[in-house]
Amino acid sequence: MLNSIKIARRQSEIRQQLSGLVGKDSPNDDETRSMETLDAEYRSNETRYRAALIAEDTERREAGAELETRSDREWADMLGRFELRQVALSLDEGKALSGATAEIVEELRSAGGYRGIPIPYAALETRAGETIAADQVNPKTIRPVIDRIFPNSVAERLGIQRINIGAGELAFPVATAGAIFGWQTNELANVGAAQPYETAERSLNPDHTGGAQMVISRKALKQAGEGLEAAIRRDMNAVIGTELDRVVINGSGANGQPLGIIPGAATYGIPVTPVGATATWAAFQAQIVAFMEANAITSANQVNLGFDPAIWAELDDALITGTAVSEWDRLTKHVGTPAISNVIPDETAIMTANVQGVAPGYLGLWGGVDLIRDPYTKAASGHLVLTALVTADFTVPRGLQTRILTGIGEP
Repeated sequence: MLNSIKIARRQSEIRQQLSGLVGKDSPNDDETRSMETLDAEYRSNETRYRAALIAEDTERREAGAELETRSDREWADMLGRFELRQVALSLDEGKALSGATAEIVEELRSAGGYRGIPIPYAALETRAGETIAADQVNPKTIRPVIDRIFPNSVAERLGIQRINIGAGELAFPVATAGAIFGWQTNELANVGAAQPYETAERSLNPDHTGGAQMVISRKALKQAGEGLEAAIRRDMNAVIGTELDRVVINGSGANGQPLGIIPGAATYGIPVTPVGATATWAAFQAQIVAFMEANAITSANQVNLGFDPAIWAELDDALITGTAVSEWDRLTKHVGTPAISNVIPDETAIMTANVQGVAPGYLGLWGGVDLIRDPYTKAASGHLVLTALVTADFTVPRGLQTRILTGIGEP
């Protein structure tokens, strides 16, 4: 038993004895001396306990370092002590594994994918003195999984705010009418007719649920081991993020999808301006002026802008006559770097603004990702079936904060 555990138990005994003594109203001399003795021992044990923890921590670190730096030869020596007899007795009688056999089985189990008792292939090879084949297999080492490529979130670049909702619905009241100002036509006239303050609600409802599904073969599980699980989670996270980006921009509002910015322009009251010309700074400048005239912004850099890669190429190639300055340079000088993504349709640009702390759109996410494992569908083949469920909705509180330009790049 470790010294720290022994000391901790003794400290517990001392506390119990002291609790019985201090509860007495008038302890006698022997009990008083006993309390002083126990108190002195308790304080001494505290010092010994800390010293024991430091010593044992050093021993653990040294032991851990020894395990981490164990050479291939030492591992081979352990495999040489692996006993299939213990495995057979464990399966037949339930006898516990011990020694090198138990350690190797635990290390194999840590990689996952075993329902029975894992046995290293090296334990099945011929031992010293037995005949072996002349040809040796060249082992292949599997490196960490290289993830797929996914785009960065264009919705966040456009200022769309994500809201996590525990349960229920979320409504955004948007003012549509209110006070007006009027002048007296004469000394006794009214300053203007009273106007009701009216609002319209934009709601986020948990009506849209989608999911990412994945079937992992037994080969994949064996190839990458523990690293595969992390790669799968990253892959699912990226797939979900990409799809949420798509529905924010292009969600049809049908077949279970939320209604996105472009298909829902008429519903949300978003102005759509056909440009029908090549991409220039002047086209975007006109929309920035419209933002300013609507009291939405006071500076061009308050605008978030996004478009497809072809528009970026056209702006970058268009040089102002007699200069080395491109239309792209003029745009980024005033607006900053736009979000460039193929999520946005061809020849289309989206401009948004955050007005008075209100985001141009809200993406509601209910709870978290519900990751479900199906242990039955592919049980016969040993496949792992995962489903990640997501409940989300999107809304635009007021169309004044968003503008859509179409036909950019047309001759």
